[in-house]
Amino acid sequence: MATSLCKSFGGVHAVRSADLKVPLGERRALIGPNGAGKTTLFNLITGELAVDAGRIEIFGVDITHKTIQQRAKLGLGRTYQISQLFLNLTAEENLFLAAAAGRGMEFHFLRPWRARLKLIQWAHQCAEQVKLTSHLSKRVSELSHGLQRQLEVGLAIAMRPRLIMLDEPAAGLSPSERPVLTSLIKGLSREVTLILIEHDMEMVLDVADRITVLQHGSVLAEGIPAEIRSNRKVQDIYLGTIYARQLGSN
Repeated sequence: MATSLCKSFGGVHAVRSADLKVPLGERRALIGPNGAGKTTLFNLITGELAVDAGRIEIFGVDITHKTIQQRAKLGLGRTYQISQLFLNLTAEENLFLAAAAGRGMEFHFLRPWRARLKLIQWAHQCAEQVKLTSHLSKRVSELSHGLQRQLEVGLAIAMRPRLIMLDEPAAGLSPSERPVLTSLIKGLSREVTLILIEHDMEMVLDVADRITVLQHGSVLAEGIPAEIRSNRKVQDIYLGTIYARQLGSN
């Protein structure tokens, strides 16, 4: 997927020759302290930042210099650490717009109702997947933070992606809301590849097939959760942080 990626901001090397290879259908977690380069790496893959060096490929296509829209058409979807929702629209309307965007359709009042009906049906299916059926008619601004996070996952699904990238999906969630979101993420079809940045190590260890650890923009370690849990370098680097307390030693 990503080979020898580099990105600097002035004299700061945010990403240094980073490699990331994720097989189809895998659930991969990226962890690391603040400033490790996780979100920068995400933004390079999604096209929000241009690479300084390196190559990015998804589904056999070189996307290194493609636009965000071109990458989306190839099946790349993402969520953000800060919610990106239409707060004054209903949950149903948000899902409908995402479904239309996923089909490359622009909303037009003269478009046949049959086309819109299919999109509405798909939007409702996505709502069911993320347990929002009973909230479809509510304005997004009226939804709790946890329900808004569920809606964001629903929007990603509605665009029919082949790769979903989740940037701290559990950020700001209460202890009671996190298991719900974890269950939704685990329930995603294995036809969809998943990469997530997350600080909640309980979620990471529950969801991820493999974990990539970043430090100073480089890959420090990579492996299955048990290997990362017992990695001495990871333990030493996160000593005294949330990672050391949650990863710990066996």
